[in-house]
Amino acid sequence: MAASVVQILEPREQGFLSTDPMQLRWYAAYTRANHEKRVREQLEQKSVESFLPAYETVRRWRDRRMRLQLPLFPGYVFVRMALMDRLRVLQVPGVVRLVGFNGTPAPLPDQDIESLRGALCQQLRAEPHPYLTIGKRVRILRGPLEGKEGILVRRKANLRVILSIDLIVRSIAVDVDAVDLEPILTRPVGTESRAATPSLRAFRRGVA
Repeated sequence: MAASVVQILEPREQGFLSTDPMQLRWYAAYTRANHEKRVREQLEQKSVESFLPAYETVRRWRDRRMRLQLPLFPGYVFVRMALMDRLRVLQVPGVVRLVGFNGTPAPLPDQDIESLRGALCQQLRAEPHPYLTIGKRVRILRGPLEGKEGILVRRKANLRVILSIDLIVRSIAVDVDAVDLEPILTRPVGTESRAATPSLRAFRRGVA
């Protein structure tokens, strides 16, 4: 998956912090530097469901090269738990805190975590990208990230979509084809949807 990820996980404006303390939800655990894998292993030993998105990269040394699996969101591990059980996570060595507001951990939308996990399982390539919020916004039309919105950028001859998790201020990038994207257009209330068609044609010509 070669698109930059902008807003895969997005806070909800209303009721974002409200959650049933007994309901299983996904949360972001902030870890000490380079402790992500160790934290995930210890969570597994405690039977706490966790998700550590990773990507493959090649590191070259003078005499060799090695393929490495590195965290897609450095410093974070996602955990699925009931809020009442948060001490089981906070007591894991290497976990600094659960991300939230005013001391309350903030849950992430289940569908966003599951779509990201599904995309990586399908071998879609992704890599970290500097957090990005400004640019030409697009929507992905097909694939495991269908319906997700991000920011369009170019990398040489390739198009990339930047998808972000705003809660942790992190972005990832994925490569996409122009035919699998549509621009997100703003138009006055009451404007008919067909009015966007010429702009869509121009968008696809422009990125072809």
